[in-house]
Amino acid sequence: MAQNDTVTVLKLNDGSCMPAIGLGTFAPAGSAQKGDCAKAVKYAIEIGYRHFDGAFSYENEDEVGEALREKITDGTVKREDIFYTGKLWCTYLRPELVRKGLEKSLKSLQFDYIDLFIIHWPVPLQPGDDLYPKNESGELYDNVDLLATWEALEACKDAGLVKSIGVSNFNARQLGKILNKPGLKYKPVCNQVECHPYLKQEKLLEFCKSNDIVLVAYCPIGSSRHPNWTDQSTPVVLMDPQLSSIAEKYSRTVAQIALRYLLQRGIAVIPKSFNFGRIKENFQVFDFTLAEEDMNLINNIPIKTRYINMFTNYPDCPFLDEY
Repeated sequence: MAQNDTVTVLKLNDGSCMPAIGLGTFAPAGSAQKGDCAKAVKYAIEIGYRHFDGAFSYENEDEVGEALREKITDGTVKREDIFYTGKLWCTYLRPELVRKGLEKSLKSLQFDYIDLFIIHWPVPLQPGDDLYPKNESGELYDNVDLLATWEALEACKDAGLVKSIGVSNFNARQLGKILNKPGLKYKPVCNQVECHPYLKQEKLLEFCKSNDIVLVAYCPIGSSRHPNWTDQSTPVVLMDPQLSSIAEKYSRTVAQIALRYLLQRGIAVIPKSFNFGRIKENFQVFDFTLAEEDMNLINNIPIKTRYINMFTNYPDCPFLDEY
């Protein structure tokens, strides 16, 4: 196949650059042993990954930080070569708690700054030490103006604690509120959302591109299908017959076809795996190009499904809107 012309780095609207493919580090409870994440991160660095996606709520940022620092200390990479994405958890969305949430991640990572820090969900939860605390009345959700949260994030950027700021799991309406905020200092550089051949996000992608915001795809090859948030009857991306046929044509895996499809649409991808073989396979997507006819075949796959269904009872759940 022809050599591709897809960029391996995406320019953000604040001038920073994001590697187009990163390693996701989320592991559902019980799915990984202590140390598996660190081993995966170190191996990924050795084969060329420079973008790593983590979060306070994953409860393994200490492992990720340890692995990154080890590869910096041994001279494999410099800190400035690494692009780390962290996420502000929902219990820290009150503006006076934003910096505290950020500093918890910095402490776990033992970093002076985070390259990209994003609001994990547009869903404020009651403050507390647990990930899902409830107040005295048994209420899970908090009442927070996310525009005030955004101002606090802007202050963290001005303080040099983060290089770039963005959002995750926002729909176009919620993102538009930030973009239209009076006195906005910094636009979100990205919106990280679930995106794969069964959830193509065409309209949200168009909205983000029109506002110079990069769409970042989590679950780009489908999901680990955790029963807490995934309907077990939903179809599996990696078993799709159309994708399998295209993979055979290019002598590639279905995962590589799914990732390549997103990259050619200008979407960054953060596939998660702690399996060395799959980590390497997922990175080998820049030496081929999907023909337009094959892109269209994937565009026309009729299945539409969302694997990550969280906070669906929140009144302003982002998934209630069309996009």
